[in-house]
Amino acid sequence: MDLEVRHLRAVVAIADTGSLHRAARQLGVAQPSLSTQLRRIEQALGGALFVRARSGCRPTPLGRLVLSRARPLLAEMRSLVADARAAATGGPQLRVGSTASRALSGWLRRLRAHGQDPTLHMNVSPNALLRMVADGQLDVAFVHEVEGCPLHIPRELCLRVLVEREPQFVSLPADHPAATKPVVTLADLAGDRWMIDPTVDGEWDAVQRMFRAAGVNPAVLHGDYHTADALVATGEVVTVCQPTRVPRPDMAVRRLHGDPLGVRLLLAARTETDLDGVRPALEEAYWESARQAPAYREWLERGGAGCGERRPTVPAAP
Repeated sequence: MDLEVRHLRAVVAIADTGSLHRAARQLGVAQPSLSTQLRRIEQALGGALFVRARSGCRPTPLGRLVLSRARPLLAEMRSLVADARAAATGGPQLRVGSTASRALSGWLRRLRAHGQDPTLHMNVSPNALLRMVADGQLDVAFVHEVEGCPLHIPRELCLRVLVEREPQFVSLPADHPAATKPVVTLADLAGDRWMIDPTVDGEWDAVQRMFRAAGVNPAVLHGDYHTADALVATGEVVTVCQPTRVPRPDMAVRRLHGDPLGVRLLLAARTETDLDGVRPALEEAYWESARQAPAYREWLERGGAGCGERRPTVPAAP
């Protein structure tokens, strides 16, 4: 079998995510298909590229050699494609990566209003997005770092902190007894089923620490947060959510007492110039989304700690 670019992408994705399951999700393929593809790649190269264990996939010495050559090859290929597309369309595009955020639509809209032409790549893994920026696959990435679970930040990246500590709230069914209170405790929700996405870097560990510290041990289901939203609305689960989440008639958003779970919001690029070109639009979009979320706006106006580098309260609307 001759190696192709897609094979190198698969190997790098497995190394970056640390598991076949997460790599398959990132690549948009079924896990059995990726496992078969990896076996064929290993047969073609003459040895195992990863050690499989319950904790995930770790590169072997041969795997590290292949990765050291594959990453620059993929970066060059992406650069070639980007340059060719820019030449064909008459100008460069701004390649934006992000984890989920309600600020995204406002950010992209503002970038276009300033004459930039952004494309968007979404990923639940901040580490994968940071690696893509370092490899030249993305120009900038907006990511979150779960408290107590530091990200693996490539040394060549420049960072700006958008929010030093953003508290995470909880979404629950609108008719839940705890929804009558503006602030809920973990004890209020100890008898509920929670849904957590274990593919989000650091989230599972942080939530488990939060439960242990509160002395609760609720039932936990695994699933992505789009599924969680649907199940919250039908009364099946409660889930962690971003404070910018806007409530709906069938879903309440509440602050957790003591703000036991937080994230740091980061913007990453390869140069300070790239950061300077996109950060103002992101700041405006983020605080716009904060103003639109009643629970978060109230938290900020009451002087919630850690709500930004320079903005102790939600900025006024322009």
